[in-house]
Amino acid sequence: MKNIVLIALFALSLNGFAQNNKTKSAPNLETITLGGGCYWCVEAVYENLDGVKSVVSGFSGGKVANPTYEEVCTGTTGHAEVVQITYDKNVTDINEIFKVFFTVHDPTTLNRQGADVGTQYRSVIFYKNAEQKNAAESIISELNKAKVYSSPIVTKVEPFKAFYKAEDYHQNYYANNKNQPYCKMVIQPKIEKFEKVFKDKLKKK
Repeated sequence: MKNIVLIALFALSLNGFAQNNKTKSAPNLETITLGGGCYWCVEAVYENLDGVKSVVSGFSGGKVANPTYEEVCTGTTGHAEVVQITYDKNVTDINEIFKVFFTVHDPTTLNRQGADVGTQYRSVIFYKNAEQKNAAESIISELNKAKVYSSPIVTKVEPFKAFYKAEDYHQNYYANNKNQPYCKMVIQPKIEKFEKVFKDKLKKK
């Protein structure tokens, strides 16, 4: 039932957005930084969304500059695993970015996604301007009012301060490691769900 409600809710505003995809104009780029559990999962999904120009895995929200993956995994630096997404506003928009975000991870579990547990796996949106902040708060309110999830959304909406790129081997992780058990068991189902719900918004291959 939850998936049906999500598809119906998100479809309401997707139809009116088709016009933007037909517009040929100079790229209008913006970035947003999102944490939705393991960044390998989130990165793999957004790399397939039309309008997304780049997805970089890294860390935000902590108190240590230039942390390593090992340091973040201890849970002592305060960082969340995040992806920094650069997208063309002529092709997609912040509302669609958020709809994907709330489709492919569970925003109701505090500091965890499935078997990944710790503050580094928290659900968080780091906004860079008022438009992003308002859009994030609006969709969270809409989803809570519609009772799409059985529990309240715990996603934090916080101002962006800094982003630190993760080590090279974390970038494009799914594409480079498709046969790894984690990729097959955890990431692949998220991609399949994304492709089903947003089939009209996929990049053309």
